[in-house]
Amino acid sequence: MRALAKVCGLVRPEDAAFAAGQGADLLGFVCHAPSPRHCQDLSVAVPYLDRAVLVQVAEGAEAILATAQRHGFRRVQPYLPAATREAGTRLLREAGLQVLLPWPDEPDQVPLAADFYVWESSPKVTGVAGGSGQGHAMAHPPPGPFLLAGGLDATNLRERVQGLPAPVRAHFLGVDAASRLEASPGVKAPAKVSAFILAAHDLECP
Repeated sequence: MRALAKVCGLVRPEDAAFAAGQGADLLGFVCHAPSPRHCQDLSVAVPYLDRAVLVQVAEGAEAILATAQRHGFRRVQPYLPAATREAGTRLLREAGLQVLLPWPDEPDQVPLAADFYVWESSPKVTGVAGGSGQGHAMAHPPPGPFLLAGGLDATNLRERVQGLPAPVRAHFLGVDAASRLEASPGVKAPAKVSAFILAAHDLECP
């Protein structure tokens, strides 16, 4: 089975259309005003709801659920405080949403159930939740199937995936990239997007 390619941080309709046309399996739309990849008009995602992911930072899952229901998202990537993460993830799944749970590369995390995980750099290191363009040591794997994220593009995908320890490699589903596919913050570079998707689909999942 080929690896999944998730292109995240989509803001402009033309970028979403291009990524979809190139065969991206998942398209991420960020709802977080401080981010340079904040999508102010989430109707951009509507033509792609079969593969769209709502990436939202919130204090509680209720806000994420409301956004998802308002715009028709079926998948969410919720960034929640530690105090509400477990209950919030459960709420979203019980509401019928597929949850891509952010899994920062840091120790001593509670192994929460999710549909799959986004294994990414720790915000304690990067200073931001989610896309930072920085890689990580791949030292603290998630407890189930995952997308590998953090500083990825077409030039380093294969090397990073081949560096996964064998027991972890068994749970590898695909890759996720945002900032390294850009011409400028929030504006995708078509050649980088296309190359990333092709490189991802050239990888094999167990």
